[in-house]
Order: sequence, then C-alpha cells, then structure tokens
Amino acid sequence: MSLRQNQRHGFTLVELLVVIAIIGVLVGLLLPAVQAAREAARRMSCSNNFKQIGLGIHNYHSAYKNLPMQKGGTGGESSGNVAWHAGSSLTNNRLGLSMLVALTPFVEQQAIWEVISNPYDDGAGNVFPAMGPTTQNPNYDPWITELPMYRCPSDPGVGLPALGRTNYAACFGDALRRSNTGAFGDNLQSPVSGWEQQTRAAMRGVFVPTKFMKFRDILDGLANTICAGEIVTDLGDNDIRTNALLTANPNTVRNSILSCQASVDPLRPQFWDASVIGNTATSQSGATAGRGFRWASGYLYHSGFQTMLPPNREVCWGGNPSWGREREREGIATASSRHQGGVHVLMSDGAVKFITDSIESGDQTAKPVLQANTPPDTVPGAASPYGLWGALGTRANKEVIQEEL
Repeated sequence: MSLRQNQRHGFTLVELLVVIAIIGVLVGLLLPAVQAAREAARRMSCSNNFKQIGLGIHNYHSAYKNLPMQKGGTGGESSGNVAWHAGSSLTNNRLGLSMLVALTPFVEQQAIWEVISNPYDDGAGNVFPAMGPTTQNPNYDPWITELPMYRCPSDPGVGLPALGRTNYAACFGDALRRSNTGAFGDNLQSPVSGWEQQTRAAMRGVFVPTKFMKFRDILDGLANTICAGEIVTDLGDNDIRTNALLTANPNTVRNSILSCQASVDPLRPQFWDASVIGNTATSQSGATAGRGFRWASGYLYHSGFQTMLPPNREVCWGGNPSWGREREREGIATASSRHQGGVHVLMSDGAVKFITDSIESGDQTAKPVLQANTPPDTVPGAASPYGLWGALGTRANKEVIQEEL
C-alpha cells in the first residue's frame, strides 16, 4: 500500500465557509415560508372557530326559535344612578350581556353556562345571582374566564388588564344610533317610545341591542348578510383599531364616520398621532374597557362592529369623558384582525368568508342612517351608502350583491 493511499483529505477553511454561507442562505429563504405556514395554520384555526360559532348560532335558533340576544340578560333597577346601562351592579347585569354568553352551551361550553345560569358563591363571601353581575366585575369567575373558542390564535393579547378576551363580535349593521342601549331606557324594564323608533331606524344589522332577532328578519338572504366578524384585542400600544379616540360630542361621529381620521399618525397609519394619546377612550373608561377585553359584555366596543368604515380602520367614539353613562357614548367600530390584508366574517348561513381591507365601501363622507335625517342624508330604509361592505351588514335593505366573496 502506497503512502498516497494512506492520506486522508479534510475540508479546507474556504470550503467550510462556502457551506456555512449556503446554509445561511437556505435558512433565510425558508424562515419566511415557515412563518407564513404558521400564520396559515393559525388563520385556518380561526376560521374553524368561527364555523363552530356559526353552527352554535344555528343550533340555538333551532332550539329557541330566535337568535341569542346582544345586550340581553337581567335588569330592573328602578331609579337613580344605579339604573344606568353602564356602571356596576351586584344584583343584575343591567342588560349588558353579549350574545356569546347565551351561545356557550351550543359551542361545547356547557360547564361555564351552568355556572352563569345559577347563583354562584365564589368562596370569598360573594354570592352572585343567576346570569351574574355586570361584566366588569373581576370577582365573578365566568367573566374573567378566557374561552379558547372565542379567541383567534393570531391575536397575541393575553392577561391583565383584560378580563376574558374575545376576537369574535356581533354585526350591528351600517349605523350607530342606540348601539349601546337599544330601545330600553334607564329603568331597564321596558322600551322607551323614542328610543325604540331610533333603534328600529338605525340598528339594521342581524343583531339589535336588547331585542330578540330571528332568521326570518334577514330579508336580504342569509348567504348575503354578515352575522358576526373578527375584532382584535387591545395590546396597550395606541393602535387605532383597539383604543378609540374620544371626541367631546356624540353628534360629531353621528354626522361623520371620518371624524377621527385626521388624528391618525400619517407616518404610522396603524397608530394614533402622539398628540392625541391622552384623548383615547380606553384610558378614559377604565382598565377593562379595551377593545375585546370583555367577552361577556354586549357593548359595541367590547363585542360588536359595524360595516361603515372598511376593515382594520380606526375606532372613533363620541361622548364627554366625564359622562359616566355608557348610553351617552356612541361610536364607530369596524371589524379588524391580525391576519394579513383582511378579516374573517361569519355569514348568516354559517359560511365563513375572508373580506379584504380594500372591499368597496361606498361614500365614506355620507352620514350614517338616523331617524332624524332628511334627504339627501341617509334616511331610514335607504340603501346603505357604504357600498358592498355596508350592504353586507344590513339584513333587510334589498341591496343586490353582485360579487362572489
């Protein structure tokens, strides 16, 4: 055997560097694909959650012959400040519950429903009535319980100051008047004539606050009407989608859905301009008042949205910060998500669709429907001025949907 045959060849330094460089390039190419695959999986999981919610809504309707109520529950306090829709109560929830509460036994959450629907002793001296206290109470365990069924895996929000978060919200339609009260006045016992008329005129979505709705009310067809949609939860980062800008007069937002657009940071359009941070509704309304912070609350800000501004646009609120009554505050809150380019919506027939941020949304300068409007402003019964997006949010306006979503 020759000496040459006994020699062993190793890698040179140059060869090692070339191999390392190739591996680095491959990792750089593969990482975005891996991240995209993960987000695709999260998006699919989010869609599956929504399908289960849609199935639960249909099963609920089959059982009770109506849809679960948005802003339902218990009320009945008769006078004084305690009669307001907002504020806290240990004896009832002041008609403050979201439709997600009634839906729990129909989405495999029977255990929490049994706690909610019966008197509850927390073991610390607090005994709560059936259907619970008002939803900002952190001592009532069901309200602080986070249900995976109501969370989108793409949303990273978790923990305090939120109670139980939700990423799925009821569709209120294409207007805002009486979105926080419906027809019930401060006594929470019976509808008020003037409020009832305002609610009938403006609340044109599948869910109407304080009112039981039925599939037969959806005259535009179940496949053509949005029932629910995604919302993102607040991360405390001054996001325009989760931390509403608060104007001093509710008429400001009733007259223009673009009221807060000028306060968006032009260099970072997903955030408010630094000069308006102190005017955001979250900081004015308490720690648990962020967008999506209370799954059990039926208020628009917590578990609702409208089809006026396109998805992932700013949330704009009207009402003096010193007003303690939530009923005096009304706002514009559209659908939003952590998915790239759009949001999931649940159609009334149970189908889940992905709506892009660029959906046709009509005349954004038009006033929302209001009972007191006169032509050329949008009057009750008029077609939605907000294009395809607005038409999808209304249940009985007879708009023709000419596009496949």
